[in-house]
Amino acid sequence: MMKSVTTLLAFAASLLTTVSLQAAAPEPKLERISYTSSVDNKQRDFFLYLPKGYDAKADKEWPVILFLHGNGERGNGKDELDYVLIHGPIYEAWIQKKDLPFIIISPQLHMFDMDKRGISYIDNRSASQIPQRQADGVPPREPHFATPKPMSGIPSHEDMTGIPALLPEGWDKVEQDLMHIVNTVQSRYRTDENRLYLTGLSYGGFGTWWLASKHPELFAAIAPVVGWGHPSYVGPIAKHQIPVWQFAGGRDHTVPLQYFYPGLNRLEQLGHPRVRFTTHEDMGHDAWRRVYRSDDFYNWLLNQSR
Repeated sequence: MMKSVTTLLAFAASLLTTVSLQAAAPEPKLERISYTSSVDNKQRDFFLYLPKGYDAKADKEWPVILFLHGNGERGNGKDELDYVLIHGPIYEAWIQKKDLPFIIISPQLHMFDMDKRGISYIDNRSASQIPQRQADGVPPREPHFATPKPMSGIPSHEDMTGIPALLPEGWDKVEQDLMHIVNTVQSRYRTDENRLYLTGLSYGGFGTWWLASKHPELFAAIAPVVGWGHPSYVGPIAKHQIPVWQFAGGRDHTVPLQYFYPGLNRLEQLGHPRVRFTTHEDMGHDAWRRVYRSDDFYNWLLNQSR
């Protein structure tokens, strides 16, 4: 009888220890890191997401996602930085509490007077749109954009010589800042430098193509979302054979589908064997919502290494 009681007490103690360890499991963190921008010599912040378990696993080197947001999330990098939380991997990990095993870098693009051009989604935005991380549960997701037009196949736009390679006042304006941010994170945090991934949506999709073409030696994979790559600068991406997964919306009338094909076809013509293209035919410009929600997206990234 005494032996049974002793065994039972030992089991109970073991169970309590297990429960205690589970309760103390380290939670993810969202940090704001300051830097001085080379654009205007002013101090700005960027978001840095540290995944669950980062502090507990002292010897682990973590894969990194550099995320470039879209045009509507620009700001001063200080009191406007929270607009960056509205979309993308940072929204999924921090707001929707998706357990993503990545360090996520999320900078904010300067306004560059975009707020003076009559762009409604910038002029009419408000802090009430910024999602908040909840103590319990997650907030409801926003509905997808309306897609009243029927689905239809679109032929490729063949001659891109008259089409600008970049959007105005885009991520190319802050190249030096982006490289400084990446170097800062890689030097201060336990990162796997062979698994640095680059993705962005809309303006950030264009920025993804551009930054990968400028620094092809850095990235293990790129995933531009609803932003195409101009064939004139995909050469370095093909040379370094960076795995590419391009996403588009079949009903996207902001960034039309026909402009995605020339750059992707050029990659294949240059002998690039690792090019994927997924078109969500039933979705509009906000196809990014489905992309960044998908487990397949993050699993694909994790399978790529420089």
